[in-house]
Amino acid sequence: MNFAQASEANPPSAPRQNRPNIVVILADDLGWADLGCYGNPFHKTPHLDQLARDGIRCTQAYAACPVCSPTRAALLTGQNPARLHLTDWLPGRGNRNDQALRVPEIRNSLPQGIMTLPGVLKSNGYQTCSIGKWHLGGGASGPLQHGFHEQIAGDERGSPARWFAPFGPQAATNGEKDRQGKPIPGLEDIPDGKYLTDALADKAVAFIEKQTAEKPFFLYLPHFAVHTPMNAPEETIQKFRDNKPPGVVRNEIYAAMLYHLDAAVGKVMNSLTEKGFAKNTIVVFTSDNGGLATIEGKNTPATINAPLREGKGWLYEGGIRVPLIVSFPKHIPDGSTTDVPMTTLDLLPSLLSLAGIQYQVDANSPLDGMNISDIWTGNATPELKKAAFERPLYWHYPHYANQGGFPGGVIRQGPWKYIENYQTGRKELFLVDKDPGEGRNRAPDEPEKITQFAAQLAAWKQSISAQETVPNPDYIPNPPHAKTGVISIPAKSAQVYGRQLRYEPLPHKQTVGFWVEKDDYVVFPLTVTKPGNYRLRVFQGCGKGSGGAIVEARIKDSSLTFVVEETGHFQNFVWRDVGELKIDDIGQQEISLKAVSKPGIAVGDFRALELIPQ
Repeated sequence: MNFAQASEANPPSAPRQNRPNIVVILADDLGWADLGCYGNPFHKTPHLDQLARDGIRCTQAYAACPVCSPTRAALLTGQNPARLHLTDWLPGRGNRNDQALRVPEIRNSLPQGIMTLPGVLKSNGYQTCSIGKWHLGGGASGPLQHGFHEQIAGDERGSPARWFAPFGPQAATNGEKDRQGKPIPGLEDIPDGKYLTDALADKAVAFIEKQTAEKPFFLYLPHFAVHTPMNAPEETIQKFRDNKPPGVVRNEIYAAMLYHLDAAVGKVMNSLTEKGFAKNTIVVFTSDNGGLATIEGKNTPATINAPLREGKGWLYEGGIRVPLIVSFPKHIPDGSTTDVPMTTLDLLPSLLSLAGIQYQVDANSPLDGMNISDIWTGNATPELKKAAFERPLYWHYPHYANQGGFPGGVIRQGPWKYIENYQTGRKELFLVDKDPGEGRNRAPDEPEKITQFAAQLAAWKQSISAQETVPNPDYIPNPPHAKTGVISIPAKSAQVYGRQLRYEPLPHKQTVGFWVEKDDYVVFPLTVTKPGNYRLRVFQGCGKGSGGAIVEARIKDSSLTFVVEETGHFQNFVWRDVGELKIDDIGQQEISLKAVSKPGIAVGDFRALELIPQ
């Protein structure tokens, strides 16, 4: 909500002596496993590691969405992105003819007239400031219209054109282009060559230094780091390049970007100490979604989220589980941890509770988050811990992600995680407390739970008027090449069915794999414009000792079988001609691969198919 509405709906709480300052630092695309305190041996994050030693490290914290803008909206409002109808990055991916579903039209800015964290704090005497990435609308929908007194660098853009000053269109070089066509606001005075993350840290320090003990402050510091385009000072990159362990997949540019992000956190913490604010300041550090683990631009992927599955843009753990560290001296025990599931939505009610601020919710500004501050402080009763652990957490992402993720919904409840694919209808179920890598789909073993969770997700979406996908009448999957007539079918278009079979999007795989259950099968959509005979080629890999599976390929009544051959490794792919199929009809078709036998540990991996007209 804007300031005037915040003041009317949430009048100032009764004064409380020594109200705490609040600093929320938001990283962009930082993975759960990327900090030293979360077990990463390559990245250097001493200041964040110290913050964890000075507070609580949350091991099962989640972003409200697998992409950025919706999570930012959830942090500021405490409302689920699906309720806000802001469910994709802004302005969004939109509809395409290679997508089977039409995605809903989303809001393109944070809506006016709803409660926000800075709005409530502002109406309770806080000096509020936003420094960094906003990405929730520009112009009349910027930070100043949603409860902030001051703002720097916040507009509609989701990433910088470049990382070194000057930050404007006149400085775009080497093919980089400022898509907004204007400088980053508030950073016009930064000296040439200054790194953006360092510049934002300096602005944050300047804000802290002008504060006084008489008035509490709220600093929202959403960094652009570690988002693409990947870049950092060369001398920092070289340090990580020189110390890169052999045989380990690590991105030294990403490591350098994170190093500067960590140093920026250190600058803020040092400033709080020097001003005498450290003992009375709540500091929160988290990320807006999981780490980018797929190819999306130069020098990517940024990271691998192992042991979690997949990354940004996906509803698996690697896409939504994030680091969350909270420090509040003498209130939150040093070096504590919690495995209670929690989300971005919980920050607003929890921070206001720690600040002793009362607020009102109404039909216009409901809260989807839970006050978990007692869990952070160690004062939670067993009943509260149980309620927090067992409550359902919901995700509704009716979009196709740039990283390959599918439109779907999720419920995390207790140890269970339910995932529903809106395009194929496939339903998966995991015990993520014991299986964070989501390696064992338990849906076939738990039909009653699947029925329960499916009904529960549908009822929740209806209760908040969530926007839904609809079939795309313009869908044209895998059309033939205009000149050759060859139909090329990549693994990323696969529709997988069964227990374990999956499309694996990581760059070193990009394959239909994990085919360890004989009864699992895969369907590839395609478009036929000319009937006739087609020669089928498969791009297939198979590990040593696992060959010999017989696979049937079928298009309607035409079928053939072939034997999967060993290639030395499951990711060592070779092209093979396996026979001919007859296609009688034009339009949308499907080719399925089903195992007739499986003598080895797996059927094999398939990266692509080709149908060549004869």
